[in-house]
Amino acid sequence: MKTILVSMCAAAFFSSCVIVKPGEAGLKQRLGKLSDRIYTQGPVFFNPFTTKVVKTSIQTRNLELSLNLPSKEGLSITSQISILYKLEQKDVVSIVNNLGLNYEGIIANVFRSASADVCSQYFAKDMHSGKRSEIELDIQKKMASNLVDKGIYIESVLMKSIQLPEGLSKSIENKLRAEQDAMRMEFVLQQEKFEAERKIIEAKGERDAQKILSEGLSDEIIKLRSIEAFNELSKSQNTKIIVTDGKTPFLIN
Repeated sequence: MKTILVSMCAAAFFSSCVIVKPGEAGLKQRLGKLSDRIYTQGPVFFNPFTTKVVKTSIQTRNLELSLNLPSKEGLSITSQISILYKLEQKDVVSIVNNLGLNYEGIIANVFRSASADVCSQYFAKDMHSGKRSEIELDIQKKMASNLVDKGIYIESVLMKSIQLPEGLSKSIENKLRAEQDAMRMEFVLQQEKFEAERKIIEAKGERDAQKILSEGLSDEIIKLRSIEAFNELSKSQNTKIIVTDGKTPFLIN
């Protein structure tokens, strides 16, 4: 009998206690009415006969959607979207009262409206280029203007994959390839130009050196160089025949 009583007390204790985990917010709902007090991280005791505890996450969460986005020229672009959002802790009571716990459906609907408005102002190629981040930011701002008053904070909108119509995709690829080829050719021409300028400078330098050298070779300098050459030959241990007119030596092996 005592064991049964202890078991009943333990069951009553555990059925009247809920653990709120880190990153969660708990609300007591008594007879269908939510309390204004928000519980975070820890045990929450309540009367199981009249009250229950409603829990929801206040961490950053990821909502993934796959849908078609309209472009400025009327094309349909398939995209995989990630929406990073979180609930403001101070607004959890208002969110649960007004939106319930299925608020992700509200976020998805707001995104569909915001993305349609924003993407219709851009060409399809913009979604596949450097303007993607600009489009993401515009969608985020438009969503925030509709959700911030409801206590939902949109951290970022990420367009993870963009699938353009096949014909348009090939056209963009061909254009990019042509631009790369043009840039490569411009680089080659620039290198050739630099090489031509280098050769001109080198030839000019050699011409100036020859000119300076020819202007500086007087008869006296030539005689002096001849005497120096005779002196160097006389120091050599090898046998050699020198034929000269007295001005310039010729060496014969």
